[in-house]
Amino acid sequence: MFKLKRKLLATLLMFSSIVMHAHELRGIVISKENEKPLQGVGVYNKTTGTYTYTNVSGYFEIDDISIDDVVSFYQLGYENQDLVINESHLDNTVDISMIISSASLDQVLIVSKVNTLSTFLNLDLKTSPVKSSQEVLRKIPGLIIGQHAGGGKAEQIFLRGFDIDHGTDIAIDVDGMPVNMVSHAHGQAYADMHFIIPETIDNIDFAKGSYYADKGNFNTAGYVDINTKNTIKDNVISLEAGQFNTLRALSMVKLVDEENSSAYLASELMLSDGVFESPQNFNRINIMGRYNFNNYKDQEFNMALSHFQSKWDASGQIPVRAVESGQIGRFGAIDDTEGGNTSRTNIWLSHKKQLDEHSAIKSLAYVSKYDFELFSNFTFFLEDPVNGDQIRQYENRTIIGAKSVFDHTFHLEDHDAQLKYELGVGFRYDDVNDVQLSRTKNRDELLERLAFGNVDELNGFSFANLTYKKNKWTINPGLRLDYFNFDYENLLTETYDNKSENKVLLSPKLNFIYASSPKLQLFAKTGLGYHSNDTRVVTANNGKEILPTAFGTDIGFISKPADRLVINAALWSLFLQQEFVYVGDAGIVEPSGKTKRYGVDFGLRYQFNDWLFFNTDVNYTYARSAEESSGEDYIPLAPDLTSSGSLNIKGLNNFSGGLSYRFIKDRPANEDNSIVADGYIVTDFNMNYTHKNWTFGLIVENLLDTEWNETQFATESRLFNEPNSVEEIHFTPGAPFFLRGKVSVRF
Repeated sequence: MFKLKRKLLATLLMFSSIVMHAHELRGIVISKENEKPLQGVGVYNKTTGTYTYTNVSGYFEIDDISIDDVVSFYQLGYENQDLVINESHLDNTVDISMIISSASLDQVLIVSKVNTLSTFLNLDLKTSPVKSSQEVLRKIPGLIIGQHAGGGKAEQIFLRGFDIDHGTDIAIDVDGMPVNMVSHAHGQAYADMHFIIPETIDNIDFAKGSYYADKGNFNTAGYVDINTKNTIKDNVISLEAGQFNTLRALSMVKLVDEENSSAYLASELMLSDGVFESPQNFNRINIMGRYNFNNYKDQEFNMALSHFQSKWDASGQIPVRAVESGQIGRFGAIDDTEGGNTSRTNIWLSHKKQLDEHSAIKSLAYVSKYDFELFSNFTFFLEDPVNGDQIRQYENRTIIGAKSVFDHTFHLEDHDAQLKYELGVGFRYDDVNDVQLSRTKNRDELLERLAFGNVDELNGFSFANLTYKKNKWTINPGLRLDYFNFDYENLLTETYDNKSENKVLLSPKLNFIYASSPKLQLFAKTGLGYHSNDTRVVTANNGKEILPTAFGTDIGFISKPADRLVINAALWSLFLQQEFVYVGDAGIVEPSGKTKRYGVDFGLRYQFNDWLFFNTDVNYTYARSAEESSGEDYIPLAPDLTSSGSLNIKGLNNFSGGLSYRFIKDRPANEDNSIVADGYIVTDFNMNYTHKNWTFGLIVENLLDTEWNETQFATESRLFNEPNSVEEIHFTPGAPFFLRGKVSVRF
């Protein structure tokens, strides 16, 4: 009798365990088209809010599963699949087959994830692909760019009330390889993205703020990670021609197309005289080869080789007084001997190994060879009334880096919660030779060396990232440790002159995400970030203010009130220990004082029907110096109101295209707002028609032929016939109506 009671009790306890405790669901997700496993597919329990993603083998494992739960499988470019859980699914393996479909807002679910907004950015990217390397950054919500040196120089960037110049407060990567250049000859964090062929871009991961443990130097206002395509579906040849003797040719050709291996070669040639009276003689060539191996079981390997080189002439920034007096036209020049040339050769490798169902290790390594030479004249005859003030900035750089990240996921509280930790370690080493600033004449005569030396800069880092998920909550604390060694050898002195400094910095992060339903996410984020100072400044100041810290906070929401409508908003603040301000007469970036910023971000995306998409972003910032008196505390060129958006069609009777705008309000050009940089709104248009494997396109920049200034600076200068100098706006005019035609074929 006692034994019978004991057996009955055990049976009841086992049954109680089944009823009271949730189970797990395991499975494989494949593409119905080719029956290959799909990596990165979202698996989301709509009932509980738990979610996960498929690994390199298409495998997933999701906890907290009960009978009648609805589990959704989703990825951009595939139809969503819903699975209603029954008893046969519990603790068993299921096979899910995804069907290819046009990208749509229907396919996006709001989950308790730290950087959900990237998904909507990639929907924008698929409905309206980028048409030039400049357009890559314009896809980032709230980010505005400007070009001011003939198309060959890195763009000027504006984000969250920053004039980031060429990248001081935004970290940019391509396939894990950094784009920003530390201790650059022209300016700290210089980020030239022209080595990216836009048609090779697969997706973009971005986020604003300094809240991510795996992001390091320059991640204060935000970061951008660009990922290129592992494979291409078709071969492509494209030719584009337009006004101002502009020509662009593109080819993307498959070299290997096997079950587990693929490779392609992409190339781009760009030629243009530009809109200026003095021809820019601009030319750029890009070549990239990409290889991918995936055994669809436990590992994936990628390798890429690329080479980029560019050369151009420029008309420079011109003073308002010279145009208003009729001395030159808007597209004229005071000194048209400006210009430059640059090149970058890269090799990068990445490997992903799935150690078991819960553990993986990802590694990457890269080597980059980079050259840069730029001739500028910001002040004309202010310093040298005879020869003029032309300067030359030059460097020859090699970058070596590597990173490995181990992640492991395990279950807590009898599978009711999940904890994932990431441990990363890596380094970046920059060997910069002959970095210099010199006074020159006509780009061929050296008048005086102002700075000349060799820079060696090492950044070693490690980070730990924890992600705790339970039901609709995600808590994500992180900690980053950075070590820097700055070494500068001054070659201007007669005797050996070498100085070195080092610094260690800890940066904690903490994110709270609450997804109350598949239609709403609330978030609160905070953390410390930093941007490093130039090695030459660090060693000259005996190591003071090496790694200025940024402290930021974001509070906001992402809402999907309807299947085809998404709204996001955030209140944010950012305090910076040290601002970097561009100095036009020297062509350098120098440190300034403490700053404070408060802002509001708002975004809206709406899909009217299967072929019509709309998006807009509006961003307001209050930016001030924290160390100056009221009225004298404006941050030069920091925008307080920006907006961008587009209306796009795709798949309408073989037509695709769109109308886009970008807006930036008038903003102070100096500290007391006595000089103002004019704002603008510019509209672009493009339209394509596809017939079989042929596509015919039309691209129009500045559709309304708006007169606008693309970049502006408050600069003191003196013209050749002036007795005294004048401080006023110097600007690079934006392009007028600019028409190009395009034809491409796929085979």
